[in-house]
Amino acid sequence: MDRTTPAAEAEAAQRILDMEVPSSKRTLRPTLASAFRWLGIAFVAFHMVVLLVYPIDPTIARPVHVYVGAILGLGLFAASPKSRLDTVAWYDWLLIACCVGIVAHFALDADGIEMRAFMGPNERDTVVGVTALVILLEFSRRTAGLAMPIIALVFIAYIFVGPWLPGALYHTGVPWREAVNFLAGTEGIFGITTSVSSTFIIMFVTFAAFLQTSRAGEFFNDLAMGLVGWARGGPAKVAVVSSSMFGAVSGSSVANVVASGTFTIPMMKRAGYDPDTAGAVEATASTGGQLAPPVMGAGAFIMAEVLGVPYQEILIAGIIPAVLYYIACYAHADLHALKAGLHGLPRSELPNLPRLMLRAYLFSPLLILIVVLLSGYSPFRAAGLGIAATIVIMFATFLAHRLFIARKNLLTALIGSLWQLWLAICEALAGGSREALQLVAVCATAGIVAGVIGLTGIGGRFATILLELGGSVPLLAMTFAAIVALILGMGVPTTAAYAIAAAVVAPGLIRMGVEPLVAHMFIFYYAVLSAITPPVALASFAAAGLARGSLWGTSLKALKFGMATFMVPYMFYMNPVLLAQGPLFGVFQAVATAGIGVVLLACATEGYMGGRLGLPLRVACGAAAIMCIVPEGLTDLLGIGIGIVLFAWQKFGRRHVPA
Repeated sequence: MDRTTPAAEAEAAQRILDMEVPSSKRTLRPTLASAFRWLGIAFVAFHMVVLLVYPIDPTIARPVHVYVGAILGLGLFAASPKSRLDTVAWYDWLLIACCVGIVAHFALDADGIEMRAFMGPNERDTVVGVTALVILLEFSRRTAGLAMPIIALVFIAYIFVGPWLPGALYHTGVPWREAVNFLAGTEGIFGITTSVSSTFIIMFVTFAAFLQTSRAGEFFNDLAMGLVGWARGGPAKVAVVSSSMFGAVSGSSVANVVASGTFTIPMMKRAGYDPDTAGAVEATASTGGQLAPPVMGAGAFIMAEVLGVPYQEILIAGIIPAVLYYIACYAHADLHALKAGLHGLPRSELPNLPRLMLRAYLFSPLLILIVVLLSGYSPFRAAGLGIAATIVIMFATFLAHRLFIARKNLLTALIGSLWQLWLAICEALAGGSREALQLVAVCATAGIVAGVIGLTGIGGRFATILLELGGSVPLLAMTFAAIVALILGMGVPTTAAYAIAAAVVAPGLIRMGVEPLVAHMFIFYYAVLSAITPPVALASFAAAGLARGSLWGTSLKALKFGMATFMVPYMFYMNPVLLAQGPLFGVFQAVATAGIGVVLLACATEGYMGGRLGLPLRVACGAAAIMCIVPEGLTDLLGIGIGIVLFAWQKFGRRHVPA
């Protein structure tokens, strides 16, 4: 089976990374690179010890999380692509020294800081607060681009210009020192978003890094190949299935593109897919990874914290929407293959499934994670057990290879395996620190936005506006919420887009009568879908880079392939049973009709169902899909009936010539 070479995969991965973050990532000299690598390892190890072994005061842990992360970000990313990329500039060392000072301030005076939260801050608190805000914005700019700092600066500016604004934007004003200390405290930078980032997110990012080191991602790709590679349009279906499996551990659209796209996109092109279509299929499938339990996008952990519910509840609620998403993706892949006359891969190119299942033990960390989560343990403890299971598997694999393949004696095999395990653990910890940096920055910066909303009361005024908008037409208010989430997600990572939209829009939806879980899941879903929504569609652009296709062509096709999935949030808004909220029979019935609905919508979008659909039949098919989506027994029966009639007519009622 022809695969891309490791060098090509590394080059592709770097190219995708440059699309997601600024291209000013440093390539440091060996001594500096090693120092920052070990700092990254210590950074992740610190979190694991604090979360699993020896808890410490959050007043200390959260500043360490943000500003040691900032030290790594300032060291690994240059201020500009024109800066020297092989060393750390003098001004960066100055900023790093300030980060050390911020951490020392919180670590050495934690009790005093907590006391002054009630009595009022002193001059040192204010100086540290201003410095912390400035450094955080620069950290965010370097690791996540300009959009997030600009949004934060607009909200900060609102604190001071609000008294001169008209109408609903007016507020009475806040003294600047009070604003600084509020935003640099537990209601701002070190608030809910950083709390989630420093516990759940860092552990799950590390868990994903360990799984990657154990080559679980490669196993998921091979398993998808063995399961569906033979089917018509097999390479596209492999992309869908592998992304759904890998999404369960990555929680990132771009990470999915890197992990599976470097393999599936060339395979699709060899099978006859044009570059834009190959990239679009992978982008759409990869985007759904952030919706796939058990490890949904990082925003899902923030959702659980904001709603005050166990993450297990979010996990269960996310299962059906994720299934509907991938049903729609699979339907699009199948219909496109039918239209284009594309076939599957020869059996000779596919992995041997029985032999492949000998590596099924690579699934065990994921199964342990799910079982532990559903047993009621905290998510970061579940991730810790998953990491422990992965370490055991890696050690057993290394030892078995030395004993039975290399034929080493037991002592030599043990020593060699332990050394290899140590190197693998270090690589996983270093990888976890690299992957966490952007999330650390955007979560802390989102805390600034949340702090401004709480300080000025602007969130309540947005809620009033939304309530007035949705008073007579609730669907209009939901559409407004979807647009806000999509627009935010075009400029910032999904986590930040969800956090900001949830703070601004969700209270209004809840006051309008929408169930809190439904409101937050609706916003989260559209924040995720922003990755394939032009004009700025990160997943589509990343996949286009891999496929060597056009950015706009890939984005528009991804939008088309994902069209059915854009209806899924409206499904669970109209029928919360789709979030597993209700009796079991009702859930099964809703899933069945919703599944038929997304397939019919895919047929209408593709213009194909057993044969080509003319415009009137496409309209009828779309209407049937909407009827299945509306949660009423009569409309479900009508929609299914129309779908059956259309399929029978296309299949048997007239002759057709497939394209």
